[in-house]
Formats: sequence, C-alpha cells, structure tokens
Amino acid sequence: MRLVLLDLPHPKRYHFEPLVFSRPIFALRSGMKTLGEKLEARFRPDSVAWLVPEYMAEVWRAQTPWPVNELAPLRDGDEALLVVHGRVKAHGWEYDAAGKSEAILDEDGYVLLARVERADLHKLNYESVEGFVQSLAESLPHASHAIPTWQYIWELILENPEALREDFRLLGRFGIEGTVEQPAAFRGDRDDVFIAPGVQVHPMVVIDTTGGPVYIDADAEIHPFTRIEGPCYIGKRSILLGAKCREGNTIGPVCRVGGEIEESIIQGYSNKYHDGFLGHAFVGEWVNLGALTTNSDLKNDYSSVEVILDGKRPIPTGSPKVGSLIGDHTKTSIGTLLNTGAYVGAMSIIVGTGKPLPKFIPSFVWYLDGHFSKGYGKQALYKTAAVAMGRRRCAWTPAMEKMWDAIYQMTAPIRDELIRKSRRFPAG
Repeated sequence: MRLVLLDLPHPKRYHFEPLVFSRPIFALRSGMKTLGEKLEARFRPDSVAWLVPEYMAEVWRAQTPWPVNELAPLRDGDEALLVVHGRVKAHGWEYDAAGKSEAILDEDGYVLLARVERADLHKLNYESVEGFVQSLAESLPHASHAIPTWQYIWELILENPEALREDFRLLGRFGIEGTVEQPAAFRGDRDDVFIAPGVQVHPMVVIDTTGGPVYIDADAEIHPFTRIEGPCYIGKRSILLGAKCREGNTIGPVCRVGGEIEESIIQGYSNKYHDGFLGHAFVGEWVNLGALTTNSDLKNDYSSVEVILDGKRPIPTGSPKVGSLIGDHTKTSIGTLLNTGAYVGAMSIIVGTGKPLPKFIPSFVWYLDGHFSKGYGKQALYKTAAVAMGRRRCAWTPAMEKMWDAIYQMTAPIRDELIRKSRRFPAG
C-alpha cells in the first residue's frame, strides 16, 4: 500500500498559517515527529507520496525522498492507495486501510481520506494534482466515518505535552548512549530518559522526568546550568545554553536555545539564544529571537486567548494560554515584547518598541517605530535568509526564492493595507 499525504489549497488551510506558508501541514512538528511521520508510523505503508501546493513542490522535492506531485507512480504502480489529508490525526480512531475503495469528505466537501484498490486506479484522473484529488471524490463511493482532525495550529501547541508522552512510549527507547558529565542530577524515573549517541551533557545539568519523559536526540549538546523538565524533546544537533526548559517543549534540529521556554514548538534551525520567555508558542525555521524577546501567553483576566489569523477577525482559541505564532525567517530585535496570541508573519523584521506589539504582524514587513513598512524590500530579506542559512551550512536556492516570491504575492493584500494605514497614522 502506498500512503499519499495530501495538503492542497483548502478553506481551512489558513488556520495553520504562518507556519504552512513554506511547508505542507503534515510537515509540522508535534511531539517528537512531524504529523506526516506519525501517519506513516500509524499505517506502515510500503511507500509514500506527497501532494502539496504547487508553488512549494520544487523546494520539497529536494528535501524528501518521496515523490512530490508526481502522478505517474500512482497511476502506473501496482499498489493500492491510501490518501490522507495532513489535518487528519494519526491516533484516536480506527480504520481498515485494506478495505474497499471509498472516499471520506470533510464538511467542506474536500477529500479527508480516500482508499483506492488497485482495480480502481484506472477510474482516477491523472492529468493534474487537482484533477486527481477531485476524481477521488467523484469516482469513489462516499463513506461516513468519524475521523479526528486538527482544526487550528494552536491545537498542536496545546496537545504537545501529551503527544510527547505518547511518542516516547511508541518509540520505546530509554537509557544513556551519549556522554553525561558529572555532576549531573536526574529527578524521577531514569527509564523516562533517552540520551542518544553523540549527545554531550555538560556538568551541572538537571533532567527532571517527574512530569514526563525527556528525549535528547543525536549530537545535541546541553550546556551547564540547564534544567530540562519532561515531557520534552530536544532535536538533533541542537544546543541548550543554560536554558530553563520547562515542560511540554519540542525543539527541532539545529536550534540554539537559552532563557526560559515552556510548552512551545520550534520547528528547527532557529535561535532563541539569549534570556527571554517563550511560552505556548509555535516558531518556524530560520527565526532569530533577539535578546530579551518575550511573549505573553496568559491574559491578565485569565480569559480565552484570541488569535487573528487573517489580519481582521479574532478567533477564540478556547484556551487561557496561547503565546506566539512566528513564521519562517522572521527576526526580532532586543527587548521585543510579543502580545498574547500574537501572529507574526514570515520574512519580517521586528524592532521592539518597549511595549507589547500588535497582535497581528504580516509577512515581509519591517515593524519599526510603531508602524509597518516594506523596509529595504524582499531582496534584502532574501539576502539575510541566505546568510542565516549559510551559517548552518544550508543553501538558499533559486527554488526557495521562487517559492517565497509566490508567498510574497499571496500575503500582499493584508500587508499592503496595513502599510497604507501606517502611512496615514504613523503612531499606530
């Protein structure tokens, strides 16, 4: 069976912005894996294929071993297909992936899951990705099945502690295979710790598993005076620098983290090197949070946090704790104060004002002296991105520039509107 992970334009796709401007929903991190990796582990397919928005396909072809937006292998292969949308949760429901062909649609009429037997592959349209997905809905019998889905990106944050516990249980790995220098302190059950090969834990580090397991992945480095509270995942080659790493954190690969961080997800390749607080936040890749950058994750009246995803309408999260959503390649200055439930777009430069910033900051802007501008333009932002990636021995490619050009156009309407308002009312 071939698992086809699906994430095409959809009425609810903006619910996962700004993190999905540059990646499919199923590439978002949750617990110790991405959502797509969890679906792979759930269904154990013989092979996998990706269907993603066309503007990002070329970038992801260079980053995954699986075919991306290639329909010939689906048409010409001898495998049955299981097509699953990236919003589908990997656990909490039962389904027979080897049953008869059928399609399950969401409330908007889009394919949520489709199962295609080999004998029915000829019924599908292989002329385009959109046509293929539409033919799943039109050519297969419809079925009704209760399938739990992710509705908003902050749900990944709020459910991350439990996802970490469940992933640790499923992985079944524990023990110390890296180096732990003494003196070090372990609180709680040592069977709830896994320290992978190549990890270096310096002296004077505390690992506390009384609240959940701690998994430190290969070649990570933990500096003195760091405290790690479980449940927690530290990604490959990441460094913690005297961090107060509270419970519920997922830190992706090649990150630099200091200060205080609580119940947050960092996708990877980002810096929170200095003091400052990050709580109940989701941070993309290639983000740099300047010294003393801090987000609020709790309102003074303890009421439900609202998040503005489209630049206009606040959406109640139903939770008293939601911090910041920060898109890829965004940079903050020293002393930046992010509001409760803040949306900070991708490719933006944020300069602190000494007070909490607006709850919505669009992509590709400079926020300086309390107002929005285009700064030096997108090419200057691309040059900064290339420098930042080069520092991690990664390359900024023409395919990436093309993808970000498309994102620039997608995000232009709300950005242009806010820049016009800033010109009219510079103080706000």
